[in-house]
Amino acid sequence: MGYLDIAALEKTPAVKDPFHYVVVPDFIQSTQQAEAIENFPDIPQGGSYPLPSLDINPAFQSLLDEIDSSVFEKAVEKKFGVDLQGKPKLFSLRGICRNKDGKIHTDSKEKIITVLLYINEPWTSSGGRLRLLKSKNLDDYVDEVAPDAGTLLIFRRSDNSFHGHEPFDGKRCSIQLNWLTTENQKVFQTIRHQISAIMKKFR
Repeated sequence: MGYLDIAALEKTPAVKDPFHYVVVPDFIQSTQQAEAIENFPDIPQGGSYPLPSLDINPAFQSLLDEIDSSVFEKAVEKKFGVDLQGKPKLFSLRGICRNKDGKIHTDSKEKIITVLLYINEPWTSSGGRLRLLKSKNLDDYVDEVAPDAGTLLIFRRSDNSFHGHEPFDGKRCSIQLNWLTTENQKVFQTIRHQISAIMKKFR
């Protein structure tokens, strides 16, 4: 049985104001969420980690493979009216959130689409809930996404795709996928994440 409910993504309407995004609860099917949580790699420190720097078991790799599939890519293309064929993809994982994380930003211009798939127990904290903002004011938000198991957020990067969250310190697991403008950017971002992961191990 697969992890992802592609039909749920196809059926969920996208929002276009103040920027283009879609939120899909239970995108990881409810029967598979506990397995996804159990198999999430151990990430003891904050920041983004590239996949090669982590010990990923076969079950979790199966989930990543579904996200990396042409089926998912085509569903994203249709939802956002964008051609992603041949565009490089960059995966990273986060397992720990720090109080300094979640500052308001729009993502870099090299990113076309950002995918966040959360893999956590039901979220009870007021912090760590990603707010999709109308402005550079954290209280001026159009939507607030709790990082519950299986919740999917996809948005198209723009100059006003502001997002951020209230401080949270602790475990907050997510898969991030970005489609990038060029292969050079993928190489640059991968090397940057790898260096960061190595430095964290030394610390």
